[in-house]
Amino acid sequence: MYLYPFFDFRTLALMPWNSWAKLSCLALQNPFLPRTSDWIQQATHQAFLLECNTRYHGKPSYGIRKVFFRGEPISVTETVIKKATFGKLIHFQRSASNGEVNAHIEQDPKILIIAPLFGHFSTLLRGTIEAMLPSHDVYVTDWTDAKMVPLAQGFFDLEDQIGLLMEWIDELGPHLHVIAAGQSSVGALCATALLAAQKDKHQPSTLTLLGGPIDTQNTACVLCERAQLHPLSWFRETYIQTIPPYHPAFGRRVYPGIMHFMGASLPTLDKSLMESTQPYRALTRGDEETGASRTSFYEEYMAVMDVPEEFFIQFIERVYQRRDLACGTFTWRGVKVDPAAITQTALLTIESDLDDVSPPGQTRAALALCSNLPAAMKQSHLEIDVGHYGLFNGRKWRNNIQPIIHKFIRTHSNPAI
Repeated sequence: MYLYPFFDFRTLALMPWNSWAKLSCLALQNPFLPRTSDWIQQATHQAFLLECNTRYHGKPSYGIRKVFFRGEPISVTETVIKKATFGKLIHFQRSASNGEVNAHIEQDPKILIIAPLFGHFSTLLRGTIEAMLPSHDVYVTDWTDAKMVPLAQGFFDLEDQIGLLMEWIDELGPHLHVIAAGQSSVGALCATALLAAQKDKHQPSTLTLLGGPIDTQNTACVLCERAQLHPLSWFRETYIQTIPPYHPAFGRRVYPGIMHFMGASLPTLDKSLMESTQPYRALTRGDEETGASRTSFYEEYMAVMDVPEEFFIQFIERVYQRRDLACGTFTWRGVKVDPAAITQTALLTIESDLDDVSPPGQTRAALALCSNLPAAMKQSHLEIDVGHYGLFNGRKWRNNIQPIIHKFIRTHSNPAI
């Protein structure tokens, strides 16, 4: 199948519709129109959806320039501190004009937020980053769109991701707290286990896993079912595309981001997102957001990136078909990965009851795998009435989940912090 050029041509062909949708949005925002009218709200919403779905969405910016701590403004600056072919490590540096606030900043725990690499840009975690910034020194993994990496620069699979995470964790030094969202939970747990087995002096103080597929057995989700019903050859034939000549990565085979978004492949979209009315509230299952923040998240959600074939296929095989971590057969470059080696890193798992990407039980399985970790260093939380993406964005993330992580990090921080 050669769907990649078709999707690119589709974007060009729909440009007139996009222009019409933009004009409609502007017209419907006329201040003389009744804002409380149901049909005006419906028409505005439909015009916005049409405009979004007929436009190319490049990588969004994080756009975080300022946060507040107890009413005091803190300036934020993005700095790239490490670069790799398929990703970079970004530091959100903070500074304040108030001396007391600066003193607080210097004592804040250092955290690494690991973004998933499965179709969305790392900017999807903007809400996660913004909520953690007032009281944490934040670093984020920013993965590279595979269509921007020339084929001559090599390949990137799950083992490469784990190796890069180990390198970055070691680079950030002691007393680090790691937060892994979604798919990245697997790589984060493996990297932590390998560092523990090596008795590395820079093992994370805490590891928080948000809705990740640690053990996919006996969980009802379409992704698990498809992985069990079909061989890897079916995934390659059905979902892998070759980058066409007009992109830098001409010839590279990828899992296209557009297929991830449209659900033509693995159904990682919250089904209710595509409901015809109130998509933002449906997205977070009851999240009452401002119009600006809803629009911002929707824009970020629609921006997708390509994933290297070797990463996608290896992840399907090891996580969903063979369940290597849960079965104790996961290896990294010939070395066995054993979560039981973790004895110094406190572990927190967070799941949601309406998660159809990583249903309840998949992430909590990490607690049993870390069998040598004292009970006092383990904690789990199940958030009620929220979907997958509500675990790290929206009102329930800010009001319910982030405070739990904040307290967990403080509880298990080094005394010097």
